[in-house]
Amino acid sequence: MKSFLEEVMEEVLLKYGSLEEITFVLPSKRAGTFLKNSISKTTSKTVFAPEIYSIETFVEKIANLSYANNTEQLFHLYESYLKTTSGEQENFYAFSKWGQTLLQDFNEIDRYLVDANAILSHLSAIKEIDHWSLQEGKTKMITDYLKFWNNLQGLYEAFNASLLKKGLGHQGLVYRKATEQLKDYLATKPKAIHVFVGFNALNTAESKIIQDILETSPGEIYWDIDPYFLEDNIHDAGHFIRQHFKTWNYLLNQPKKGVKENYLEKKDIQIIGLPKNVTQAKYVGYLLEKIHGTSKEQLKNTAVVLGDETLLNPIMNSVPETIEGVNITMGYPLHNSPLASFFAQFFELHSNKDPQGWYFQDLLNFLSHPYTKIYLTEEGVDGSYLLSEEIKSKNWSYISYVKICSVIPSEISNIHNLFFKEDHSINSFLEICSKVIIGLKDPFKIGGQDLGMEYLYRFHELFNQLTELIRQYPFISDLRSLISLYKELLSSETLDFRGEPLKGLQIMGMLESRNLDFETVILTSVNEGILPSGKNNNSFLPFDLKIAYGLPTYKEKDAVYTYHFYRLLQRAKHVYILYNTEPDVLEGGEKSRLIAQLLTDKNRSKDITELVASPEIKTSIKKVYTIPKDGPLMQKIKGLAEKGFSPSSLTNYIRNPIDFYKRSILRIDDVTEVEENVAANTFGTIVHDSLEELYIPFIGKKLTKEGLHSMVPLIKTVVKNHFVKNYVDGDISRGKNLIAFHVVLQYIENFVKAELEEIKDHEIKILGLEENWNTTLEIKGLPFPVILKGKLDRIDERDGILRIIDYKTGKVASRDVEVYDWKELITNYDFSKAFQLLCYAYMYNSKQPIHRLEAGIISFKNLKEGLLRFATKPKKGDRNKDIVITQETITLFHSALETLILEICNPDIPFIEKEI
Repeated sequence: MKSFLEEVMEEVLLKYGSLEEITFVLPSKRAGTFLKNSISKTTSKTVFAPEIYSIETFVEKIANLSYANNTEQLFHLYESYLKTTSGEQENFYAFSKWGQTLLQDFNEIDRYLVDANAILSHLSAIKEIDHWSLQEGKTKMITDYLKFWNNLQGLYEAFNASLLKKGLGHQGLVYRKATEQLKDYLATKPKAIHVFVGFNALNTAESKIIQDILETSPGEIYWDIDPYFLEDNIHDAGHFIRQHFKTWNYLLNQPKKGVKENYLEKKDIQIIGLPKNVTQAKYVGYLLEKIHGTSKEQLKNTAVVLGDETLLNPIMNSVPETIEGVNITMGYPLHNSPLASFFAQFFELHSNKDPQGWYFQDLLNFLSHPYTKIYLTEEGVDGSYLLSEEIKSKNWSYISYVKICSVIPSEISNIHNLFFKEDHSINSFLEICSKVIIGLKDPFKIGGQDLGMEYLYRFHELFNQLTELIRQYPFISDLRSLISLYKELLSSETLDFRGEPLKGLQIMGMLESRNLDFETVILTSVNEGILPSGKNNNSFLPFDLKIAYGLPTYKEKDAVYTYHFYRLLQRAKHVYILYNTEPDVLEGGEKSRLIAQLLTDKNRSKDITELVASPEIKTSIKKVYTIPKDGPLMQKIKGLAEKGFSPSSLTNYIRNPIDFYKRSILRIDDVTEVEENVAANTFGTIVHDSLEELYIPFIGKKLTKEGLHSMVPLIKTVVKNHFVKNYVDGDISRGKNLIAFHVVLQYIENFVKAELEEIKDHEIKILGLEENWNTTLEIKGLPFPVILKGKLDRIDERDGILRIIDYKTGKVASRDVEVYDWKELITNYDFSKAFQLLCYAYMYNSKQPIHRLEAGIISFKNLKEGLLRFATKPKKGDRNKDIVITQETITLFHSALETLILEICNPDIPFIEKEI
């Protein structure tokens, strides 16, 4: 396959023979690199290389101005805004939100050589009509609003003047100046021959410059398009070039150079739908591996073109390791690096700091970052881990500088660079950022993190640049403005890859593909909203105003994308077009209209294969998690049995034996977390402890009206003390915790009121509170004793009947404490509450044999039901209940309990997972 650039070189050499006086102008620098390669392929002898420019560099040369980067433009625009705006002025942070849009509009106005005074006057007139006030007179807000739009002309002039004063310009200004100075440039190049190669959409300034040069001096222009699109009056791929042939005087009598039939040649085009972006990346890897296996030479003439450039990282990770010589032209975005996320969290931590200190979640997120751990580790001491554990164990919702210093040991001297007591000025904050980078340098160097060192160097440059900008422009005075500026700079920075641009597999964006031809093209993300990009109009200029002044709209942008799409297909032999079958708001829309257009083309449809691919889904048979009881495990079970099974551990086994194995035998507890709000278990502990303290004076005594009334004034103090004790360092003065505090108060007050009502008709005597009981079970077949242990919340007598009461802060209903099948009791977790009550009754009976006993639960969320008594009944749904626990009940439970414990201690029965 002969590429477009090689064809152009052959024609130029044939016509001019020598290249010394020729100046080539192309759409991009990358195309210039490939043009040099085409020269080396085309010439058979040593020649002087011609001058080769991208269009932007060429225009810069004509105008004799340098391009100001986006940040410089924004600063100059803000300075001009301050000078031209009277009255109330926005700070830089607020200004930067809309300043970018204004920059873009000024750029468009100048690139298309529009009369700025006329269009901005029209804009202010439109805003005068559009304003929202219905009053006859204008309010101050309306007056200021219209004043801003009327002032745009002055702002535009001041902005351009401030740039020109420093020999700079935004792109539009450089283009406008180039059109004014074109004659001076041509006078210095009397013998130059200008050859323009591969252009399509041109702004007014570019169009004027190229036409003037072609009309007044020797030159050529070569169009990179197929006549199939050029001669079709409605095909968007030829839209701009058709317009040039209609409107340029130079082209009226000139042959159409560079126009050659390639598109209708035999091609293999595959349109492949894939779910989600990651699958696209994986499929690209699959295609590359397939191409590599078929022909390594074919891979050298293959390009992966990213419709959505955010796919670069997953595609880089999907390229097979067997492929050598991958050339990536886009550069890796610095904002995707780990160091960017580190500083993003660092800035967020300090910009969101509360007067009470740092919010625990922000701080824990920052402490868990790998780079924070590296920075805070000295002499083998991990400061980030120590601080994280202290925050979790003490329930610190907000952490002050003093608290941090109290935790971090003296060995970690650089803690003060990450956390500081007083707020710093912007300059000193940047100095701290530089210190942090230096502090990371040695650990990275020792750890051999070469890529990390590259990140550090680029961020070091970035913070130096920020420092210099702030020295020049003192209006960056607060942290929010600094962060906004930092993000602006970071978004445009890349970590450039080093490679051989002319060899191996090429990975590039859509714009980098201009003028380049490949036999195999893999094009990703061909979805609406990406290719083409859709109706995103980031401009203050209304659509109709743009049309009136000849400025581009989304329609022209769509035509640009259409041209690039079809140009890639012109000379390619193998084309893979990938699109996302499951798009969402973030990832573009449905399948692109470009695919639909391709499929409806009768001349092309015969070469197209359409398919939908998805990852192979293997149905896995869920294996039941089984743990056999070997010798060491049986020793642990024996040790646990001798130490004591609690009712909750046994019900945990009934629920799921694997949970019992993890918690009771392996002692794997839940991960400690900060209780920003009081957790359910802590809530329950507070209720239990508060009731115990309040009722202790009544142990061995009968409850009296006077005694219960005297308890009420103490409730608030007692509850508060137990909150402090159980909710370590937690704040209960506001938010959900304050509500939880009052809920506990309400629970206990309501409980005492219920007790007062009950003692009107009944006599209640407290026998015990929060007592630890245990009993030894002699089970036949087990060579070791088994202990059953537990804590009984309350033991009392009501009208002479012994009762065991368990407190629950959760919701419990009467059905939860009723048993109708003793086998279900040890197999169904629904009976766990009844099982616990029977355990308590069994332990009590082993010490003091009972004749008649009642056991029940007080549910604070269901307090109106009173004591929910344990009961047995013949069958489910039967209303006949027996609430008395007798020796017969104890015997039945003993049999069930023995069966359960024998199962736990049986080495032949493994722990088998239950589905919950």
